[in-house]
Order: sequence, then C-alpha cells, then structure tokens
Amino acid sequence: MNKTLILSFAFIALLATAGNAQKFGYCNSSVLLSELPEVKAADSDLKDFQTQLTKRGQEMVKSLQDKSAELERKKEIGTIAPKDYDVQSAKLAEEEEKIKAYEQEVYTKLGQKREDLFKPILDKVNKMMQEVAIENKFTYVFDSSTQVIVYADESLDVTKLVKAKLGVN
Repeated sequence: MNKTLILSFAFIALLATAGNAQKFGYCNSSVLLSELPEVKAADSDLKDFQTQLTKRGQEMVKSLQDKSAELERKKEIGTIAPKDYDVQSAKLAEEEEKIKAYEQEVYTKLGQKREDLFKPILDKVNKMMQEVAIENKFTYVFDSSTQVIVYADESLDVTKLVKAKLGVN
C-alpha cells in the first residue's frame, strides 16, 4: 500500500511538472546593441559632445599656461613688482581651480548625456525583449553577454527574434 501511494504521488508530481514545463531563452544584448543604428548614432553624438567639452577644457588649460609663462617671464626680466606678481599668481591659482571644477563638470555632463541618449534605446530593447518572451511563451530569458549561463542550447537564442522586432537585420 505504501509503495502504491508513493508511486501515485510520484506519477502525479511528474504529470504536474510535465504540464507546467518551463521554457527558457537567452539573448546576447551586447551583440544586439552593437548592431542597432540608434546605438551607433548615440555613440557618435556622445563622442561629438565629449570632443566639444574637451576642446573647451584644453583652451582653458592653454590660456592658463600662456598667462603663467608670461607672468614668469615678467618676473625673470624684472618688469613686475613682487606684490603684483603675488596678486597675479593668486588669480592664476583661481583659474586653475576653475579648470579642476570644469573637469568634474565634464564628467557629470558626459554621464547625464550618456543617460539621456541611451535610456530610451535600452527601454525600447527591454520592451521588445519582454514582448518576444511573452509571444514565445518563455518563462525566463537570460542575457548571455553577462556570462552567467553555463550552458545554453543555441535554439533558445532569442536575439534574432528581438532584432526582427526592432527592425534590425
């Protein structure tokens, strides 16, 4: 009787799990993102923005270097009073602090620009991934670019389906 009861429970458990089989898929988001035209355009915009900010910073540094060299030249030839030299040196130190502050501002602006450019793209890709998962009845879809998966059957790769949904060849 005990064996029959155990076998019955085992059979019922087997039927229950077979009826609720989970379907898994994976997508390589790095490859997917690298092929999206929107990402390439965002990368280009970000690079242009960085170039503008860097150019301004370089101009600030060049100006400071020129002023510093001129001040040192005046000191060497004796055309500036020690008191005036100290005053102008203090002004140059203030300019140097402004350059340091600008450098920090550049990092902040670049981070914000990156977020502004890429967030809509990533939101769109995530939405398409969710739609593909729902349409294909996947229980889970993993990102293979994070290298968390130990093994994955290539037939479960949904990257092509997401690309098609996004209109990328």
